[in-house]
Amino acid sequence: MADYLDVVYSQKSHPLNSYPLQLVSHLCKNYGLKEKQRLLEPGCGRGDFLEAFRHNGLECYGVDLSPEAGKLLDSIEVLQCDFEKQHLPYEDNFFDVVYNKSLLEHLRNPDYFLKDVYRVLKPGGLLLCLVPDWESNYKTYFDDFTHRTPFTSVALNDIFLMSNFEKVKVEKFRQLPIVWKHPILNSFCWLISPFIPVRTKSKFFRWSRELMLMGSGKKPDK
Repeated sequence: MADYLDVVYSQKSHPLNSYPLQLVSHLCKNYGLKEKQRLLEPGCGRGDFLEAFRHNGLECYGVDLSPEAGKLLDSIEVLQCDFEKQHLPYEDNFFDVVYNKSLLEHLRNPDYFLKDVYRVLKPGGLLLCLVPDWESNYKTYFDDFTHRTPFTSVALNDIFLMSNFEKVKVEKFRQLPIVWKHPILNSFCWLISPFIPVRTKSKFFRWSRELMLMGSGKKPDK
């Protein structure tokens, strides 16, 4: 069977662009990420975001189910791991930050995964998760047949709390850098979203309608 990264997330369907660096710079600024912090990205795919975090000065590690993962990286170690059957291949209290984007919805047992993330985070460490918002994506959610677990803001909040994270925050997030700079444009996107075709080819209109959920939580200091 062909690999997920070669079919669903190939360079032809998802060519390299500046978005990972823009998003990572936004996250570093808004969550106070610092140079030399040790960051893990489970589900790192081809490595776009890891490369962006490294560009911002973090010490980066990747892990993924696919043997094709990390092909674009030349000096970041990417290990292979089935998150739902195996523990993450790192010692306890090892990372300052664990980041993942569009991963939790692919897992049948995301609670198992998050409890292991808790284990590898240092006390006071930060978890950042981005998942598709079911409420704004349900018409196209299963266009990706590997999606397993839909998330609402309530569900994402609860799974963080059940995994023992504290200071949990979940918010709606548009994947439009211009909106991060000018939040007032969220109102414009909200107004036009009901009139946007479900499978529009325009990235601006697509991400005006389809939202992500940004979840964050801290491992207790003690």
